[in-house]
Amino acid sequence: MRANIYKKSHIRGHLTVPGDKSISHRAIMLGAIADGITSIDGFLTGEDCLNTVSCFRELGVTIDIDSHHVQVKGVGMYGLKPPERLLDVGNSGTTIRLMSGILAAQPFTSCLTGDESILCRPMLRVVEPLRQMGADINSPDGGRHAPLTIVGKKLHGINYNMPVASAQVKSALLLAGLYADSPTTIIESHPSRDHTELMLETMGAHISYSPLNFEKQRTVTIYPAQALQGTHIDVPGDISSTAFIITAAMLCPDSCVTIKDVGINPTRAGILDAYMAMGANIQITNQRLWNRERVADITVSTSNLHGIIIGGSMIPRLIDEIPIIAVAAAFAEGVTIIRDAEELRAKETDRIAAISDMLRSFGAEVKTIEGGMVIKGNTHLHGCHIDSLKDHRIAMAAAVAGMVADGNTYIDNAECVSISFPGFFELMDSLGD
Repeated sequence: MRANIYKKSHIRGHLTVPGDKSISHRAIMLGAIADGITSIDGFLTGEDCLNTVSCFRELGVTIDIDSHHVQVKGVGMYGLKPPERLLDVGNSGTTIRLMSGILAAQPFTSCLTGDESILCRPMLRVVEPLRQMGADINSPDGGRHAPLTIVGKKLHGINYNMPVASAQVKSALLLAGLYADSPTTIIESHPSRDHTELMLETMGAHISYSPLNFEKQRTVTIYPAQALQGTHIDVPGDISSTAFIITAAMLCPDSCVTIKDVGINPTRAGILDAYMAMGANIQITNQRLWNRERVADITVSTSNLHGIIIGGSMIPRLIDEIPIIAVAAAFAEGVTIIRDAEELRAKETDRIAAISDMLRSFGAEVKTIEGGMVIKGNTHLHGCHIDSLKDHRIAMAAAVAGMVADGNTYIDNAECVSISFPGFFELMDSLGD
């Protein structure tokens, strides 16, 4: 699919965005191994989350979907059934890594695989600590990449210092820790997103963690469990999806948009802090809690931005939003430096290279550095022809750049946006001329 993007004179409106992808994944997984029914409202029906649904159906879990409402009939922690075929996660790194933690403790053998991108993504970061817990996980190349064959074993608790901030790895260990014979403690140098911890608490798990301080390490301990309890989960709007609309409203002239019911979990909302530091006109109102998750309405209007330095403890809080932050930086006054983001090289694409190449195609001045990039802002950008490289965030970032650049922009392989934001292009078209 090729998307044609035209320069917009403004965008305006009140809207909601699709449900949070991270929370939607976890609601299916924890609901599947809980006792009783878990009902989910606001579920993201994007390809990644639907792949999680397919995998758990293959494991014997009944999951009914009616639009964005989902009902999961939990089978309990020990009720999953051996799969009759490979468990295909598609493009979802969250699915393959988190499921590895659950499947490592099951009394059967399973195999996780995925698309071409997944088969290239690093898996030792989750395989090695699970092996320390007693897991039997292997692949044709020794566990470096999928497909992963998992032979269920009895697990034991460990103390694990995370070498790289990764909510996926942390979550896999927490899920495995539910089945272990002793507590599992994870130490992070900087806190990563904590949706798994909050949902485990909601479902009755015994979990403890040190206070949230982004400048200090954080310790999380999960205790062995006998059961989780199904519950009702309201999924807030995805801050990562909201980021594209926020950025478009900041950059397009004469614009003002309100996005309702957005998740602003502090471990995820680093983009709001970064944009406010850049001078964005952003208002956050109607703050409240949904299932221990912070939710709010966000209003954003046309802004005069300036460059900043983004790095250190900020990176885990906005790692998925760096593609669109880089677009904002290209239109900001001065220079923006993004550093300490080596993790971007292990995403759907090498996102440091993909972002840099994309912005250069628009005429921006970008220097790639170790773990990041230097972007000279306030450059006159022009429309261009972009290949998304089948990376949904690159495609959407390019679309926002195209809405502000002169001339027309064409994005190939644009269908990949359905991974996280079904209806993205239609929504953006509806917001203005």
